[in-house]
This record gives sequence, C-alpha cells and structure tokens, in this order.
Amino acid sequence: MDILYLLIPLALVLVVLIALAFLWSIRSGQFDDLEGPAHRILMDEDEPIAANHNQDTTPSPRR
Repeated sequence: MDILYLLIPLALVLVVLIALAFLWSIRSGQFDDLEGPAHRILMDEDEPIAANHNQDTTPSPRR
C-alpha cells in the first residue's frame, strides 16, 4: 500500500509532462500539415536520366 504513495504522484507528473510536450508540439506547428509530406513523396519531380546511346552497355567477356 505504501508504493501507491510513490506511484500516484509519479503517474501524475508523467501525465503533466506528456501534456506539456503535446501542447508544445501543437504550438510549434508540428501538426500543421499532415498530408503534405505524404503527397510530396508521390510527386516525383526528378528529371529522368538521359540514356547515353554512344556507350556499349553490354558487359565485356572475361579473359
């Protein structure tokens, strides 16, 4: 029963710390744009690699 005198205040402190971390993340803009990065990864804007037809791409035989 004595352990409850330690665990209940410890749990309350942990809840307060988690709530403060959550409020800080909301105020700092962590949850502003949740869909942007998901859409950005699908929109590939890299230029395609130009195929160089002057070089032979077949592997040379080993000697």
